[in-house]
Amino acid sequence: SPSQHLFPGAGTHGSSIPARCSSARRFPSDGFLLLALLLYAPVGLCLLVLRLFIGVHVFLVSCALPDSQLRRFIVRVMCSVLGLFVRQNDPRLRDGSVRVYIANHVTHFDHNVISLLTSCNTPALNGAPGFICWSRGFLELGAAGSRAELVDSLRVYSSHEGNAPLLLFPEEAATNGRAGLLRFSSWPFSIMDLVQPVALQVQRPLITVSVADSSWIAELLWTFFVPFTVYQVRWMPSVPRRAEEQSEDFALRVQELLAVELGVVSTRLTAADRAEHMKRLRPRVPSRVAGAGPSAAEDVRVTAMAQRVKEVLPHVPLEVISTDLAQTNCVDTTIANLLEGRVSFFPESKEATTDLPAPSTSQPATKHFAKSSVERHLSLQERKRALYDYARRRFAEKQAAARAGGSP
Repeated sequence: SPSQHLFPGAGTHGSSIPARCSSARRFPSDGFLLLALLLYAPVGLCLLVLRLFIGVHVFLVSCALPDSQLRRFIVRVMCSVLGLFVRQNDPRLRDGSVRVYIANHVTHFDHNVISLLTSCNTPALNGAPGFICWSRGFLELGAAGSRAELVDSLRVYSSHEGNAPLLLFPEEAATNGRAGLLRFSSWPFSIMDLVQPVALQVQRPLITVSVADSSWIAELLWTFFVPFTVYQVRWMPSVPRRAEEQSEDFALRVQELLAVELGVVSTRLTAADRAEHMKRLRPRVPSRVAGAGPSAAEDVRVTAMAQRVKEVLPHVPLEVISTDLAQTNCVDTTIANLLEGRVSFFPESKEATTDLPAPSTSQPATKHFAKSSVERHLSLQERKRALYDYARRRFAEKQAAARAGGSP
């Protein structure tokens, strides 16, 4: 299965994330390559210092010149001095009518590289707007709201012909692009009915291209350290939405096309699965019970909330629940995310799901797979609604029992 190839050492819970897909190690394990890296280190340090000064000039030139083909050519030539080489296949494949580009995510600078080839903007999804956000080349949308508000803002942006096309990364986490694609989020496919996939591959000698949980500053310094980094951009034909096709199906279809183009597998593993595995790989530091700081108190609170969700959804791994709670900080929201499929997971055991209700009690069970995507969507919504109602009812009963037990 893809998870076995991508997730070496995966247990029965499927909680491991692929070392080949997003490496946790930067340096090579091969003794010869490690020796070559040590011998190259003095040269790399000299290049790092020199390229830092040149990088400042590249930044100033990109800020001074208006967005045009001339600026992209000048900055692209200057970036080659920094060791960044950008190649593309036939640029005539780029569709001028497309307002949304969809690309796989490899490094922190994918959007900067593709902007050297064509005018495009990538919205800042993480972090507050400010100088850092602007200097890194992101499109500032103001304070981050709900996902629906984000999609509405991007629709309004794309409706203006004078604005540059959007460049979006539905994987929502960087991988090395050599083993598999993470599951595409559906929201980028809710903006426009026509998208153009962009296949991106990155190569560099001596060290790993993509290291999980590494900051963009660290990646920038390592990019200046290595002799060169080659970005290969392949434009693919634009893909329209089919009649009555849901955004989830549209995202899956584009993901499959990109996976075939890159020669990798298309997985159903999400960025949350990746984050969970990387958390497990980090060394565990025992915390002190007495005198613990606010972080320990926060961990206790999240653990208590996770246990409440676990009582309602016993088949969900506790690690998955805790990861989502750290983001939502709400028991109800986490339950909804798990039931509605926003967070992927592997059930802990078959026995844990025996007490869940049947997907639908008002209709006879279907013995065939619905041919229509609309019918499949309605059936899925019915199952989600039944599970969600059951979970809410069970959660309310446990809350009432707890209050009754605490009353005099």
